[in-house]
Formats: sequence, structure tokens, C-alpha cells
Amino acid sequence: MSNNIKRASWQFILLFGIISMFGDITYEGGRSIASPYLAILGASAAVVGLVSGLGEFVGYAFRLLSGYVAAKTKSYWAITFIGYGLLVSIPLLALANNWQLAAFFVVMERFGKAVRSPAKDTMLSFATSNTGRGFGFAVHEFIDQIGGIIGPLLFSAVFFLHGTYTQGFTLLWIPAILTLVFLFTARIKVPNPEALEEYHAEEQNTPSPAKNLSAKFWWYMLFSFLSVLGFANFQLIAYHLKVNTIITDTQIPFFYAIAMGVDAVAALLVGKIYDKSGLKVLILLPLLSVPIAFLTFTYSFNLVLTGIVLWGIVMAIHETIMRAAIADMVTRSNRAFAYGIFNTAYGLAWFLGSAAIGCLYEISIGSILWFISCIQVLSVLSFLFLNKQLKKTAL
Repeated sequence: MSNNIKRASWQFILLFGIISMFGDITYEGGRSIASPYLAILGASAAVVGLVSGLGEFVGYAFRLLSGYVAAKTKSYWAITFIGYGLLVSIPLLALANNWQLAAFFVVMERFGKAVRSPAKDTMLSFATSNTGRGFGFAVHEFIDQIGGIIGPLLFSAVFFLHGTYTQGFTLLWIPAILTLVFLFTARIKVPNPEALEEYHAEEQNTPSPAKNLSAKFWWYMLFSFLSVLGFANFQLIAYHLKVNTIITDTQIPFFYAIAMGVDAVAALLVGKIYDKSGLKVLILLPLLSVPIAFLTFTYSFNLVLTGIVLWGIVMAIHETIMRAAIADMVTRSNRAFAYGIFNTAYGLAWFLGSAAIGCLYEISIGSILWFISCIQVLSVLSFLFLNKQLKKTAL
């Protein structure tokens, strides 16, 4: 590998980190306050759970189609541009005067993420082949999460200065536009990211994508599905904090910013661990998801804050290792399709889990804790089967 290729790989990773950073300022800023905003507009806990779950489902389910199209057409840049263009749905929330319209904009932003993610992740996988998969994705995630911190803090600042939700959403036009500016820059600087990864002759004339996916991949899908199914998303946690006045409106996005900061730092650590030890580190997902539920659905400021820190660590694993592993399991000719399958399973689990937890919240918090605990026990069992597959063949 020449120094020029490695330099180009890092340039691409850093540029996409900046793109993702401005994208995160836009949509993480909106997501940090979306559920309280829906509550103000008249939505119930069940509706908030359904909307957040539906948004995540749409944000992942359509990646199967997007990934398939990207794999067939290799139009990675065009698909990525379309997806990032839908970021405008977040500043458009300023125009929503009822929860139904607000919910539509929330779901549309997630649809944009569905469109762009398989193509973007595939392009990143080409570059990370020269930097270490885990660490390359981790550096991208670290820069990305700087936006995840800034976005919620923007809303905290708006509320601190006695601004309104409408003013906060309007402010997000700035990072949304900057996202597209840097995307154009990356397209000019690295027009063909596929050339960054060494091509292997044995990948030529491969069978249909689905036939190339190993048993290890499918066990990985099952584990991923279960670990996400039993994971409480921030929107529901924020709803709990809002309706019980555990913290103020200003503090809710600040808590989200804390989670994003933990996510950024933890990503670098878990990325390095993954490059050295492989998928074993994924056992942390079920082991942390259960205490997160027990901590965040309390009425104690300190316990909730502790749970939010753990929540950030889990998200770091989701955004680095779970993505990097796909690139190591699947040949590059089938990678976009594999990312589509993975993200569809991830989104379906997020939708079903969020909808279930939102409905269970209307019954009792205890029922939520039982649900999450049982699902994560199944997640651990699936991990044991995955581990057997890992022992049969090197990752």
C-alpha cells in the first residue's frame, strides 16, 4: 500500500467525519428534543414510542433497497447526495403546528438516513481497509459525535436564552447547508473511493449477494436484532424525564450531549479493542443494556445521569464495531447489500422495541424492565452461538 493511498484514505475518512458532524448537528439537535416537542404538540407516550420507533424502522428498513441499488449501480455518490438532502426535514420542524406534521418530518429525516447510509458506509469501508476497520470507523464516529454534542447544546443554549422550539429548529438550517457543501468537497477530492481498497480477483463473477453471506453473518444478524430490540432509545427516556419533570427542558438536550460525548470517546477505545480482539467486545451490549433501563427509568437525577453515560457507550459500539464487522465479514462486491440487510434488521428491532417499550410505559415501568431483561438474556444466548461460529473460522 502506497503512502498516497493511505493519505487519500485518511482524507476521505476525515472529510466524511466533517460531513457527518454537520449532519449530526442538524439531526441530533432535532432528535434530542423531538419527543418533548411531540409531547407539547399533544402526543402521548405510546405515540412518541410509535413515532420514534417508526422513524428508526424507516431509517433502517429502506436501507435494504438502498443497499441493493447501491451494490447494483455503484452510484454511491448520487445516492449519498439524495440522502443528505433530506436533512432539511429537521429545520422544517419549525413549521409544524401539530404532532402529526412534526412526526412526518421526523420520519422523513430518518428516510434520508436510510437512503444514504449503505452507500456512505460502503465508501467508508473502502477507506478503512487501509487504516484498520475498527479504528477507521472509530475516528469517523469521533468526529461525527462532535456534531452529536453541539446539536443538543444548541438547543440548550436557545432555551437558556429564553428562545423557542421554533427558533431552535430554524437555526439548524446552517449546519444542514454546510453538510451539503462539504459533501460536494469530498466528491471533488476523492471521486472514486472504491479505488482505495485492494481488489481481489476471486471476488469477480461472484454469485448473487445473498448466497455469499456466511452462517457467521446470519448469527451476527440475530444477535444484532435481539440486542437492539431490548435497548431503550433516548426519545423514550427523554419523554420519561419530561412528563415526570425529573429534569428541565434545557437539561434534556444537555443530557443527550453528554451521551454523544461519551459515545465519541468510547468509540476510539472500542474501535481499537475490536481491531485487536474482534467481535468479543459485543458482549457488552446485552450486559450494559439491562442496567441502562434500570437506571434511566427512575426518578433520580444521579441514577438517570449514570444510565445516560452507559447509553453513550452502547451507542459507540453500535456506530463503530457493528458497522466495521460487516466490512470484515463480506466481500466488497456484496458489501452495500450486506449493509442493507444489517440495517434493515437493526431498524426493525428498533421499531418493535421502541413501540413495545412505549406501550409498556403506559402500563408500568416494571413491565419495561422485565421486557428488556428477557430480551437481553436471549441476546446473550445468540452471542454464544455466534461465538461458536467465530471459532470455526477466522473473522
